[in-house]
Amino acid sequence: MSTLTASAPAAGAAPAIRGRVTQRRVLHSEWIKLRSLRSTFYTLLTAVVMMIGFGLLFCAVNAHNWPTMSAHDRADFEPALTSVRGYIVAQLAVGVLGVLVVSGEYATGMIRATLAAVPLRLPVLWAKAGLYMAVVWTLMTASALIAFFSGQSLLSPKHIDTTLGEPGVLRVVLGTGLYLTLVGLLGVAIGALIRNTAGGIATVFGILMVLPALAETLPASWADHVNQWLPSNAGQSVLSLHHQAHTLAPWTGLAVFCLYALLALAGAAVALRRRDA
Repeated sequence: MSTLTASAPAAGAAPAIRGRVTQRRVLHSEWIKLRSLRSTFYTLLTAVVMMIGFGLLFCAVNAHNWPTMSAHDRADFEPALTSVRGYIVAQLAVGVLGVLVVSGEYATGMIRATLAAVPLRLPVLWAKAGLYMAVVWTLMTASALIAFFSGQSLLSPKHIDTTLGEPGVLRVVLGTGLYLTLVGLLGVAIGALIRNTAGGIATVFGILMVLPALAETLPASWADHVNQWLPSNAGQSVLSLHHQAHTLAPWTGLAVFCLYALLALAGAAVALRRRDA
């Protein structure tokens, strides 16, 4: 009798309301986590500063050295690419934060609570990847446009600037944001695959920076065929104003890089479903 009385709900008490797990709610939860981390703000700020700052630096140096440049160097000069060349450094910040978006939860153990709240698991991965891609695309596209217009203002006194209306220039500028977005997606996928911050960051750094350097040591007959298919080299094809020999076409290269990132994300999805948190 006493047991039954104790287990009965108190008179007038509101019944517990359990909300259904939806992708929208998972996205909202991941957005709260992403914006509440200090590392998110500082890392993305670093990417923005590097993107704009290095673009201005490269443009200023080229404008200063233009009168003494050789004819060969002048012929190879691409004002659009020069103004967004800060992507080389920004990609490291974007890739590192992509890893941290996932590996940070594994390091603190918060991932157990996250997966307990979302038993199907995969909506968590889709939310993290999709949300981070949207943030990176917005910030990096805006940064590329700012870097472009600011850089061209430094080049205009030497009459070596360009405009978005010139053939291929808009592709280079907007392609910078797309390339960095895919770097972010790759970082999230690797973070979910490896689950370790140090290992994930090392892997991203190796893919973006070390692999291309190692490929340069290959015999020329091999390097011409291998280099163009490496993830970062393929993705960066979209940033080249003129198609060069032994490189993929701009949009083809970006599509290949996208395929690499999606394959890594697919592997992360399989691992998330099969492995314990």
